[in-house]
Amino acid sequence: MNIIISNSDNKPIYRQIAEQIKDHIMKGLLEESESLPSIRSLAKELHISVITTKRAYDELEKEGFIVTIAGKGSYIAAQNKELLRESRIKIVEEKLSEAVIAAKSAELTLNELEEMLKFFYEEA
Repeated sequence: MNIIISNSDNKPIYRQIAEQIKDHIMKGLLEESESLPSIRSLAKELHISVITTKRAYDELEKEGFIVTIAGKGSYIAAQNKELLRESRIKIVEEKLSEAVIAAKSAELTLNELEEMLKFFYEEA
């Protein structure tokens, strides 16, 4: 599993880990019932605290993305892909709303905003 921690990101490390695991699930890189690295193993690989890794796994479990079986480890939970997609769409809508407000305050036209969006969409 490829997880990249950024010290320049404003998000806490545990949240960066959780979001990247969610992304892997959404993209099909992690399948239902697939095992995750142990908390200690992932902490060692990322050179971070075991507590930070545990917090990321706890958050993922609370949100229903993983299940943890005592003595056996953590696994990707059965997911409703449509529900996951809807939660992602909601995030996109919120960010687009923020972008529109910022664009209007900068007096950008709709065409200018569309061009910017098109540029970023094609670059991603």
